[in-house]
Amino acid sequence: MDQLIDVSLFAAALRMITPILLAALGGAICARVGLFNVGLEGLILVGAFSAILGNYLTGSITMAILFAIGCSLLFALLFAYMSINLQSNVIVVGIAINFLAAGLTTFALRAIFNVKGAYYDKDMQGLPKIDIPLIKDIPWIGDVISGQSILVYVSIIIVILLQIYLYKTVSGFRLLAAGENPTAARSIGLPVRRIQYLAVLICGALCGLAGAQLSLGNVTMFTEGMTSGRGFIALVATMLGQSNPIGVAGASVLFGFMEALSYRLQNFSIPSNLSAMLPFVVTIIAMIFFKNNGYKDEAKKSNGSSR
Repeated sequence: MDQLIDVSLFAAALRMITPILLAALGGAICARVGLFNVGLEGLILVGAFSAILGNYLTGSITMAILFAIGCSLLFALLFAYMSINLQSNVIVVGIAINFLAAGLTTFALRAIFNVKGAYYDKDMQGLPKIDIPLIKDIPWIGDVISGQSILVYVSIIIVILLQIYLYKTVSGFRLLAAGENPTAARSIGLPVRRIQYLAVLICGALCGLAGAQLSLGNVTMFTEGMTSGRGFIALVATMLGQSNPIGVAGASVLFGFMEALSYRLQNFSIPSNLSAMLPFVVTIIAMIFFKNNGYKDEAKKSNGSSR
């Protein structure tokens, strides 16, 4: 048992949680303005590829992260234009974004790096690990929390900031009002369309960070389809967390830990195909016990204009 659950498992779980958490927060913001964003998977994938490409082109970690955010923002902008301006079905648009991202990253991988399947450069630098003073010296806690990438800590800060923004600021209340009842919000002069655009762009930026953590933080390479369903797991985390940042963080911790545990189980002669199923089995179980129909109503509401 000690070999299965030890401090390194929790440290790995913290890394696994981060991409799911960042994307789930983006999905929560979209849900709060009445847009059910199924395209999280594609946005993360674009961020992951762009981070590697940015690092390859500039040799700078900072520029790589900004490049990942920028490329994900472009895809998020496409989602916003199709969903808000053209009043297209958001579910269909999200699925199209996922397929577009998968095809485009595969094509770009072969066109730019001239490789198939995966790109890896032994000289490429990943996200640097940060040792937190004082905390790193605390037994067990220091081993888990300290020594993670900057985006791990950024994701925790974003959870706190979003919670304060949504429930403690006037701008946050306006954002919630725009999603709760767009007609009433327009009647009092709120720019609903502009607020929806802002929410989708925030989602794009968060997914760009999620992708950067995935390709430069968890590993230092890009493989075709490397998101492996994390965007859909993030979507479920959004639903389980009721689109509340703290709730979303709690759900992301569950799924991230299950993902880390699935990798650990491979060391115990359990076939990788079986252990890799663990996060998705937990996701299905979570959906079975998810009784709240409020999110279903939000999805219907977001499709009401087709819409």
